[in-house]
Amino acid sequence: MRRLILSAAIPALMLGACSTLPGAQDPTEASVPVAQASMPNFPADLSPAGVAAADDHLALEAVDGAEGMAFVARSNERALATLESDPRYEPFRQQAEAILTATDRIPAPSFLGHGIGNFWQDATNPKGIWRRTTLESYASGNTQWETLLDIDALARTEGRDWVFKGASCLPPAETRCLVNLSDGGKDAVVVREFDLTTKAFVDGGFALPEGKHRISWLDAETLLVATDFGPGTLTESGYPYIVKTLKRGQTLAQATEVYRGEAGDGGYGVSASVFRDGEGAVQAVIFNRPLDTFRSERWLWTNGENVKLDLPARASLYGVQEARLIFSNGEDFEWRGEVIAPGALLSVPLPPPLDQVIVSADHRENVVFRPTDRQSLQGVIVMEDHLVVAISDNVVGRLLRISPRTHIWDTSEIDVPDNQAVSLGDSSRGSGRVFLSTQGFLTPPTLSLFTVEGAALTELRAAPPKFDASTHRVEQYEATSADGTKIPYFVVMPRDLAMDGTAPTILFGYGGFQISFPPAYKPEMGKLWLENGGVFVQANIRGGGEFGPQWHQAALNGDRQRSFDDFAAVAEDLIARGITSPRRLGIYGRSNGGVLTSVSITQRPELFNAAVIESPLIDMLRYHELPAGASWIGEYGDPRIPEEAAWIAEYSAYQRLSPEVDYPRVYITTNTRDDRVHPAHARKFAARLEAQGHDHLYFEDTAGGHSNDADPVANARRWARHYVYLAQQLMD
Repeated sequence: MRRLILSAAIPALMLGACSTLPGAQDPTEASVPVAQASMPNFPADLSPAGVAAADDHLALEAVDGAEGMAFVARSNERALATLESDPRYEPFRQQAEAILTATDRIPAPSFLGHGIGNFWQDATNPKGIWRRTTLESYASGNTQWETLLDIDALARTEGRDWVFKGASCLPPAETRCLVNLSDGGKDAVVVREFDLTTKAFVDGGFALPEGKHRISWLDAETLLVATDFGPGTLTESGYPYIVKTLKRGQTLAQATEVYRGEAGDGGYGVSASVFRDGEGAVQAVIFNRPLDTFRSERWLWTNGENVKLDLPARASLYGVQEARLIFSNGEDFEWRGEVIAPGALLSVPLPPPLDQVIVSADHRENVVFRPTDRQSLQGVIVMEDHLVVAISDNVVGRLLRISPRTHIWDTSEIDVPDNQAVSLGDSSRGSGRVFLSTQGFLTPPTLSLFTVEGAALTELRAAPPKFDASTHRVEQYEATSADGTKIPYFVVMPRDLAMDGTAPTILFGYGGFQISFPPAYKPEMGKLWLENGGVFVQANIRGGGEFGPQWHQAALNGDRQRSFDDFAAVAEDLIARGITSPRRLGIYGRSNGGVLTSVSITQRPELFNAAVIESPLIDMLRYHELPAGASWIGEYGDPRIPEEAAWIAEYSAYQRLSPEVDYPRVYITTNTRDDRVHPAHARKFAARLEAQGHDHLYFEDTAGGHSNDADPVANARRWARHYVYLAQQLMD
């Protein structure tokens, strides 16, 4: 099962307001670097052993260790007393819960057999129900839903904290599905076969124990499985590197190996992609072997043999059309004498080896779409006779239908709202239909159905507004980074904003993994922040994917400082324009954004008065030691290599904390059951702040995992805590 993500971006955090400090440092002056002698925990030796020897909080890396849990309990007590006793907490919580559990939300649809599937959570069903209806009923004003699986009831019956992590159903009928269940919200799941005709788990059906599996249906009796097959079958990141066929009735020990990478592989583990036509027939099976976070080998499994594809190491595969592979290149790709710049959409023939296939010398049939410098691919869906392509054009969305013709690709643009994000959802190749959503910072999502034949776009549902958007406007500006690069950013501000530097302002950024952040409707932010007169800023810094692979790669590894410089440049530009001031400016970042915010606070503390640092990476000299950190070496570099450790140490916030620097009171928060970004990053940073005498707040939730989507009621409490902290720092 594939689900439509109606938000075009990871939900950003909302903040509160403040007033100016006398004698504040001029933010346009370059900050003075902190002397290494003032950083008492900076390792004298950057080898792994030397880094560990300088770390006085290693005990906090034991997730459920006695010292760690005692630290969590003590920190949580203080944080909750500070945040939940604030008179704003309960109104914030109620408003956030009303938004997150509202029954007038758009039910995110997926094509499911001949019907429409949806996973739904509300106050009555906080763990959620998986349900289905017909397309006709979904499009009507009175949808009639049939419950397939009640996760709340299942959790009660089995006494487990089950969190639904989606399902994969076998085309074309899609009556047999592999349901993924997480205990407490972890990425690791158990897998059980489910029958949609009986609405029950299959007795004796496919079942896998908890793990970070990579599973694809091959046929009704066979799965392609990459998982933990026993000792020595996982990489150092904890991901699989072996693929086996698992027949119905077999145990994992009886499965047959069909592909093997190496134990030293990086990234997120080997996986099998099974590409099918509109009737469900298999067109190609391709194994993806990640060499690091972004580089992979691709192998075609044909007639029981594996043949290596001649593809760029950085590439994204979208599907097969007329025996041609549709993909985009993340690096220069030479094809029949032409070097194709990164970020193009390409079509090359199968089967391999590609360089031995005779094709036309006319490259127009191989290059489907070439973006400009300010464009990037954001989504591609392969249909029988067309491609549906969403692109970002200066960080706003456009929609294209591209069709193959003799020696050319015929491109037509589909009308979508201006200055909004366009997100492709689930698709049905058999019927030629695609769900898509459009939204903006002040415009709630609209869900439409796109039919490729005829290029018809039919509006299905429009989400009602959750806050008063009439008081604000959206502007897009550019800041100039330290190396002269222009960095775009959006500002959502009151229409009558006095440009006197007094506006409480949230600055959100991410800047990693080629993830883009276009305009997106953030109802909690609008209700709890914009309605209270605040300003929200979204910075499209390097490291993201807003302008394609090169925008991302400009801030990789030893060039990481560019992301931090970009973020600081946006902050300085906001202050120079009079939108806000250091007293009123707070920042928010989550996951990779936690690297950004922790570094921003340690490098440029004079620019900010608040920081929400959520589910963060912070100890960048030991991140590879904390599961599943080693999978990101392609993004950050390898601290075990002296040269790379040296430039990582230049920004790793955990080691660079100094008791002599005046940091703002930060709020650090994470989750005990986060098995993607280890909670020790947040714990150790908070513990070191405490040891050095810096005021801070630390809260660690005990359930929910990295994505925080396990329970909307609990998620409302999370947002309320965030907003209370930000209001205290920026509004009081």
